[in-house]
Amino acid sequence: MKYSFENLEVWQKSRKLVKAIYKTTEKFPKEEKFGLTSQIRRASVSVSSNIAEGSTRWSKKDKARFYEIAFGSLIEILNQLILSNDLGFLTTNKLKELRNDIESIGRMLTALYQSTKN
Repeated sequence: MKYSFENLEVWQKSRKLVKAIYKTTEKFPKEEKFGLTSQIRRASVSVSSNIAEGSTRWSKKDKARFYEIAFGSLIEILNQLILSNDLGFLTTNKLKELRNDIESIGRMLTALYQSTKN
């Protein structure tokens, strides 16, 4: 059985972002294992998880809340990636690449959120 969230392009893209984040943070300093590495990874998993959970909610208000949380986690990832770049853990090119993915997911999440307001 396939659940409805599995058909959402935004969920599929958020899964790809998780993989990219995990691969990127593998190269972070070992002392960041419980710092930025852990925080960015948890936030990336939160995006796809909240999209999935929101899609199962019965009321539009509940759906909207989970999509808001997913968007918040997405912005948290962006902030942490910018900090990682500032600290020299992440190249500017990699930041731009991941930022493009984040912006794409953000636009899709905004559209999904707006669909709960109609």
